[in-house]
Amino acid sequence: MNKKIFIYLTFIGLIGLLFSCEKEGTKAVLLDSPIAPSLTTVPNLTLKRTSGTDILVFVGTPVDAGFQASATYYLEACAKGNNFVDVVSILSDVQDLSMKITVSDLNGILLKKFPADQVSSLDLRIRSVLSLSSGTGSFVYSSAIKSADATVYGLPRLDLVNSGIAQKVESPLGDGKYASYVKLDKTKPFTLKDPDANIVYGGTGNVLAVNGAAISSAANGWYKLSADTKALTYKMDSYMIGVIGSATANSWNTPDTKMDYNSQEGCWVLTTNLQPSLDGGVMKCEFKFRLNDDWGWNIGGTLDKLVQGGGNLTAIPGNYTIKLFISADGTGGTCQMIKN
Repeated sequence: MNKKIFIYLTFIGLIGLLFSCEKEGTKAVLLDSPIAPSLTTVPNLTLKRTSGTDILVFVGTPVDAGFQASATYYLEACAKGNNFVDVVSILSDVQDLSMKITVSDLNGILLKKFPADQVSSLDLRIRSVLSLSSGTGSFVYSSAIKSADATVYGLPRLDLVNSGIAQKVESPLGDGKYASYVKLDKTKPFTLKDPDANIVYGGTGNVLAVNGAAISSAANGWYKLSADTKALTYKMDSYMIGVIGSATANSWNTPDTKMDYNSQEGCWVLTTNLQPSLDGGVMKCEFKFRLNDDWGWNIGGTLDKLVQGGGNLTAIPGNYTIKLFISADGTGGTCQMIKN
């Protein structure tokens, strides 16, 4: 069950915005030099799973623009030096100057943008948006930047040992059920290690065992690996997303041009040349996505709406980095094409 973020609205040592009299005909007068909000206190951001229910407090002061307005405050973060081009929104509320959040909730937010189990340098700010009571406009003011180092912890995980690359399967609910996409080499059997409990699992025939035999894959490539450390079971399903079509090196023939999974972005990635070829006697530069070199699962349509069995996508010839985001239900998704 997801935890609810605890936000408490308080003021620190002052009433808030200066209010003008609410008489008919009163006009909002903006100060010549509005006083921006400030972020005065940032808690220790070395986050630990064992302290997940602890409360962290970010303290600030309000904006003073010289007129009556409703103010919404946003606590935001970005990678140090990013200048808030890629923003992580942590908390927001009306007149919120002392913001409280649990360690686990903050960890879940930061984990979407920053790597687990290592130090990341962040810039933080409070951004205020003032709306005139007349509804005629709004003004935005941001605090000075405060920098801090943060360490976020990953979800409960099992590390693949001796698989050839550093990879893991994670348990989103912490219930002993782990799953992720992993890239396997059939010549490199692996075991699964729980780094928190220092337990190593192996297995055969989809049955896990503590200190069991190393697990082997039938072929090289990507798999959807799931493991249940309570039921002591595991399962490996081949999961190789590929690009096929007249724009690809192999045209409409098997094997497809395989993609790799980017766990940080949650997408399938391929950098390749897309070039036209003869398709039914006509030069075309088209492609689609398939699973395991099979038409049982294939998606096409438009870049912003890929659907099962959708039409071919077209491309201007060139070298591209393709990012495929598959929808949660697996029936479609979206695609980004970055021309290199």
